[in-house]
Amino acid sequence: MAELKIISMDEVQSKEVNWLWYPYIPYGKITIIQGDPGEGKTTLALRLAALLSKGEALPYDDTEREPVKIIYQTAEDGLEDTIKPRLEPRLLADNADCSQIKVIDESEAALSMLDERIEKAIIEVGARVVILDPIQAYVGANINMNNANEVRNVMAQLGRIAEKYDCAILLVGHMNKGSGNKSSYRGLGSIDFQASARSVLIVGRIKDNPQVRVMVQDKSSLAPEGEAIAFELDKENGFKWIGHYDISV
Repeated sequence: MAELKIISMDEVQSKEVNWLWYPYIPYGKITIIQGDPGEGKTTLALRLAALLSKGEALPYDDTEREPVKIIYQTAEDGLEDTIKPRLEPRLLADNADCSQIKVIDESEAALSMLDERIEKAIIEVGARVVILDPIQAYVGANINMNNANEVRNVMAQLGRIAEKYDCAILLVGHMNKGSGNKSSYRGLGSIDFQASARSVLIVGRIKDNPQVRVMVQDKSSLAPEGEAIAFELDKENGFKWIGHYDISV
């Protein structure tokens, strides 16, 4: 049994939130990017990684930044035929600096959120951003995604790692088919995934213009919700940021 320890709030030191991309992605916390399959959430995450790898400005963010090292894990797409081409697309001039983007080798053992290799990799690489895509592939084989207690424990441990190394952890996730549900209940598995994240971003396409996708902030615990940001995604022109878009979740 754990020993009782009392924390007195007058001894707690206040600190400001450090932001990777205000107000969408905080450092030291967990952010979820979710959407229906094929809506562009992985492409969005990789385009952000490309900008960050070279220290370039993120959309609507004038913050001066140095290039950051990124750990990107995917269980759905091949590194050679899908991820690398998206980081270095022929149609775009703003290719990623791929020397800044690292991948934990899962050839011998699959990775999970509770895997000690995540923390070791953050230390060894000096990573400021970790992307796990998709959430359900990295929860762990023995974890029930619909069990609140199990999910809360996993997310709490991942959150401690994010805070310890002031690292932004991004979880990319699919949404369930409950189209009539409130947006916060459309993530796969327990609502505790969304509850544990400090920011939740939803990516979806515009019905009347399917080439246009929009990132909308559905939850923002640390700042006022940011405006929706649109981007264009099609086979001929590739990826292009469009700008702010007047639309709700």
